[in-house]
Amino acid sequence: MLAIARFAKLIDRGNDYLGRLVSWLTLGLVILQFGIVLMHYVFHIGSVLLQESLLYLHSMIFLMGAGYTLFHNGHVRVDVIYGNLSARTKAWIDLLGTLLFLLPVTILISWMAYPYVVDSWAILEGSMESSGLQAVYLLKTIILIFTASLFLQGLSLIFHCLCELTGTTHMPEEPAQNIL
Repeated sequence: MLAIARFAKLIDRGNDYLGRLVSWLTLGLVILQFGIVLMHYVFHIGSVLLQESLLYLHSMIFLMGAGYTLFHNGHVRVDVIYGNLSARTKAWIDLLGTLLFLLPVTILISWMAYPYVVDSWAILEGSMESSGLQAVYLLKTIILIFTASLFLQGLSLIFHCLCELTGTTHMPEEPAQNIL
C-alpha cells in the first residue's frame, strides 16, 4: 500500500508541476495576441507563423493542463447535487466515474491518436502554409501527453477514493529531520 501511495503522490506532484509550468504559457499567449493585434491594426502586418503560434500555445495550455486541473478538482461538474454529498458518497462517484469514463476514454483517445502522431512524426509534418510553423508533429504529440497525464491522474484519483472509502491514510507522516 505504501508503494501505491508513493506512486500516487509522485503522479500528483508531476501533474502539479506540469500544470504550473504550462500556466506560464498563458502569459505568452496574451503577449503574443497583443502583439498580433498591434501589428495588424497599427502596422498593417500579418503573420501566419504568429497566428499558428497562438493555436499551439492554446492547445498546450488546455491539453497539458488537464491532469493538473483534475488533481485540483477543477473540472466542470454539477455541484448542485455533488456539493451536498458526504465525502464517502463523493468518493464512490469519483471512483466509478474514473473507472467507467475517464480511464476508458483516455485509453481510447491514446489508441486512436497514436497512429496519427506516429504518421505525423514519420513525415515531420509541418504547416500547410509555407510561412507557418513547421512543427505540426510536435503539436500532435501533445495529444499523447494529454492522455498520459490524465490517465495517470485518474489512477491517483482512484487511490485517493479507495483511501477515503476504506478510511486509511494516504501517506504515513514522514519523520521530522533532526538538523543537529
